[in-house]
Amino acid sequence: MKKVLTIAGSDSSGGAGLQADLKTFQTHGVYGMTAITVIVAQKPEDWAYQVFPIDLDILRKQLDTILEGIGVDAVKTGMLGSVELVNVVAGYLDKYSPKFVVVDPVLACKGTDQVMNRDVANALRDVMVERAYVLTPNLFEAGILSGLGKLTNIEEVMKAAVELHKLGAKHVVIKGGSGLDTDAATDVYYDGEKFQIFENKRIDNPYSHGAGCTFSATVAAELAKGMSVAAAVKKANAFVSSAIKNGFKLNGFHGCLDYTKFEQ
Repeated sequence: MKKVLTIAGSDSSGGAGLQADLKTFQTHGVYGMTAITVIVAQKPEDWAYQVFPIDLDILRKQLDTILEGIGVDAVKTGMLGSVELVNVVAGYLDKYSPKFVVVDPVLACKGTDQVMNRDVANALRDVMVERAYVLTPNLFEAGILSGLGKLTNIEEVMKAAVELHKLGAKHVVIKGGSGLDTDAATDVYYDGEKFQIFENKRIDNPYSHGAGCTFSATVAAELAKGMSVAAAVKKANAFVSSAIKNGFKLNGFHGCLDYTKFEQ
């Protein structure tokens, strides 16, 4: 069984972060391992997010356990809550040089459009993008990291993908989802030479917490198993669409994906 590491935040509600990654890895038949970067909790009265970074030495010990003690076939990064955490992760990626690194450049918690920490955003742009075999920003993240601002149509997304490739990412997938002026849920893939657009029927279901994490985790899992990037992106697009279609209400504030009824 192929082994995949997620270096990401813990979502106490179980819908996103490393919890979503582990569920996705299991569904795709790979062995998942975790290095926790932050712990995210939600206030029960209003579901406001609280983010608690992990001590740097604790992160190092987790990475030693996995990268030195076990080894990996692919790595996925998610929320890196401080510049110091970004630099520690980058150092380990350089030291162990995993073949496949999928960078999901998390800049905000679900449902918000404000960067949690501008310094972290700059560090992700300057440090992590160039280490990405596949970079998987959503529209908001792609606009921030590329410097192009709000992206509203396919042409703008393509320009952002080119800029992110120039920053060093070997492959760029911008998760447009339902945020573009199209009738479909759309993801744009750029390999440095050509574009591919992956579309699925737009799904009217508000219960989509963890969709971005699930997408990048699917790409990492399928790369570890030997799939091409384009094929892995296509699989991720279909898998996330199915999981959103079957998403369910969790409480009065949000709902999560269902991975158990994958509809190809």
